[in-house]
Amino acid sequence: MTPKPAPQQSTPRTQATPGTARTTASPSTLTPAAPTPPTPHAARAQVGAAAEVQAAEFLQGQGLVVIARNLTCKAGELDLVCLDAEMLVIVEVRLRGRMDYGGALASVTWRKQRKLVRATQFFWQRQAQWRTRRLRFDVVALEPRTDGMREIIWIKDAFRSTRA
Repeated sequence: MTPKPAPQQSTPRTQATPGTARTTASPSTLTPAAPTPPTPHAARAQVGAAAEVQAAEFLQGQGLVVIARNLTCKAGELDLVCLDAEMLVIVEVRLRGRMDYGGALASVTWRKQRKLVRATQFFWQRQAQWRTRRLRFDVVALEPRTDGMREIIWIKDAFRSTRA
């Protein structure tokens, strides 16, 4: 009978892949990874999502009913879709940290308005039950104040479209 070889100690091995090197270790030497800090894009997305929640709560306090949030299509995105009595309201939520370049309200340019109209047309194609409602485009802007808080500015019927 041939003797069995002695078990080798578990040591980390390196597996080479093109352009990278990866070290694998035995399970006893693994430690949980530190949480990855959010990227600037992810942090901005979180702030934007919080602004949309704040705007939705404000509008609900004003009597609107939120029926959809963050509807995305090839044409663009609709932040909030609401009902105000019998009227369908498309709400664009804008947030700016500073008042440079006119602030949040000034950021709703004609190009942004065109994207909103196109996304609304897509929404209407997919949701036939809303086609008979009158339509209004509103903007809710969260503008910075000097005390660090944000002021909510609601512009009803901010713009009109002959296409929607």
